[in-house]
Amino acid sequence: MRPIIILGIITAYLSLTLLLGIYGYKISKKNIQDYFLASRKIGPIVLFFTLAATNFSAFTFLGFAGEAYTSGYAFYGVMGFGTSFTAVSFYIIGRKVWVLGKEKGYITPPELIGGETDNHPLRMLYVAVMVVFTLPYLAVQPMSAGYVLSALTGGAVPYFFGAVFLTIFIIAYVFLGGMRTIAWTDVLQGMMMIFLLLTAVVVIAYNIGGLEAAHDQARSVDPGLFIRSGTITVRTWLSFSILWSLCNPMFPQLFQRFFVADSEKSLQRASMIFPVVTGLLFLLPIMIGVMGRGAIPDLSGQEVDSILPMMLEKYAPMWLSALIMSGGFAAFMSTADSQLLTMSSMFTRDIFHPYIPYDSDKVDYSIGHIMVIVLALIGLAIAYNPPATIFVIVTWAFTGLAILYPSTLGILYWKAKGTACFMSISVGLIMLVFYHYGILPDFGFLPAIPIVLVSGIVLFVGHHLLSMIEE
Repeated sequence: MRPIIILGIITAYLSLTLLLGIYGYKISKKNIQDYFLASRKIGPIVLFFTLAATNFSAFTFLGFAGEAYTSGYAFYGVMGFGTSFTAVSFYIIGRKVWVLGKEKGYITPPELIGGETDNHPLRMLYVAVMVVFTLPYLAVQPMSAGYVLSALTGGAVPYFFGAVFLTIFIIAYVFLGGMRTIAWTDVLQGMMMIFLLLTAVVVIAYNIGGLEAAHDQARSVDPGLFIRSGTITVRTWLSFSILWSLCNPMFPQLFQRFFVADSEKSLQRASMIFPVVTGLLFLLPIMIGVMGRGAIPDLSGQEVDSILPMMLEKYAPMWLSALIMSGGFAAFMSTADSQLLTMSSMFTRDIFHPYIPYDSDKVDYSIGHIMVIVLALIGLAIAYNPPATIFVIVTWAFTGLAILYPSTLGILYWKAKGTACFMSISVGLIMLVFYHYGILPDFGFLPAIPIVLVSGIVLFVGHHLLSMIEE
């Protein structure tokens, strides 16, 4: 009976998002500008929620709690401080992207990069990097749905059933409504995540005996949860803070959000709100992860990613657990839907359109819909046998995308040459492979830091050498 009730509550929430998709379909203009960019008419409040909710993924809901279970409150310093840098980076990149998108009608990130440099190989390299490093992050969302449903039902609902269950609903409303529907659901999902995570903290702490008792219990298991532990060194803290600010604007689903703002002022206001609200939200799953270390000790590996639903299963009524974890599904969906839409737009505009002789909005619109389904199934295939924990998958995905940052900044602000950008990204990717196989030393930093530094130097030197040769 318990699995049926839990599935019923979560299905009710998912059905609400589907209704929004149907409504969005009815009022949409059935063209690519509206389907992929909501006709570039998103105001500051909705823009903030769609930026934030897209950024709040399974990593926020489950990965934060899982990492805090191991590292403690030191992890909040990593995430909270990095969020402020991210907001600044959003505006630095976003303002120029918005202006160029408005002037020249760009729809996808690689389309802008290729158009501004007149370099088609560079455009294709951007597509490849964005897709290759976004697909594993896409897979994290159905993975998380599988973990949650399995944990909440005591294993009665198999892991992969949960993954398929979420994917079906995401395909349905993205297929119907496009960016407009996604933006509306992001408002709903963002508010749900904040309210339900706050509820989860209150309920769990109350049933343990209060916040102080819950923390005393965790401290008795591992006092290091409340100090800067060996796993969060100054270099680690600095590395992650820089990594978030470099990679977040490079995620294609966030990059494309810069096109949809109705004005530059809307983008500025959304960037100002971002660190305030996210600073609160990030603290909540971290508190649950720390309390979970005292209540359910000795978890390891991929088990730690399920600490939040485990805590709800132990300390909250069944109906409330299901309702709160609907907020988790909101986090999973608000990232996966945007990833699917943006990657489908890239396949449509950057791969099919340049090579297939047609000039029809209707054909682009149809291909975009087909690619939503194809990419969702690829993400599901990766989720079938997860390669690592959520935190490990996300960190490597972020590192790969951060490689694009120096070139993007160079193109937007000083018209960096396409060939130099191609060299910069290629060197970064080679270094990433070397780090993966342990060939290069990290000097105590995350690999992303030396990789981006070297990529930036290659870009700077390459640009000036090419300029000298041309003169």
